[in-house]
Amino acid sequence: MPNSHPTPGSSSGPEMFGRSISRLAEQPQLDFELEFFTQLLQRLPDFAEVLRVQASNYSLKGLLTEGLKVDQYLVKIRPTDPTAHYNLACRYALLRQPDLALKTLRRAVELGYRDFRYMNQDRDLESIRKDPRYRQILQEFAKR
Repeated sequence: MPNSHPTPGSSSGPEMFGRSISRLAEQPQLDFELEFFTQLLQRLPDFAEVLRVQASNYSLKGLLTEGLKVDQYLVKIRPTDPTAHYNLACRYALLRQPDLALKTLRRAVELGYRDFRYMNQDRDLESIRKDPRYRQILQEFAKR
């Protein structure tokens, strides 16, 4: 059975926490956030606001597949959240999966996403913007 008490020279509690924070503080901001939020999500896996930021951080780091997994999970735990669907659509578009991007974008709009001005400027959607299905979504829902 492992010893439940720290031995002399070992780290636990506040001392270990302090070293962990010091190590995180030495990293670039994006790397710090990725590691910090990963640790936070291990304790609070359904923390939607942190999941959103983490997915975005993965994309900024060029880790689109990891960001996709986070966005897919967010949609799973918040199936009626239009922003979660919109972000997932963006991730699909960035990964050059137009059918999934457009299907998911349509779902976001059906759920109430209505920032069409932003949608038309969002670089994440560049790969699907010329698709007739994209224009159809805009025409169909901008009138409502």
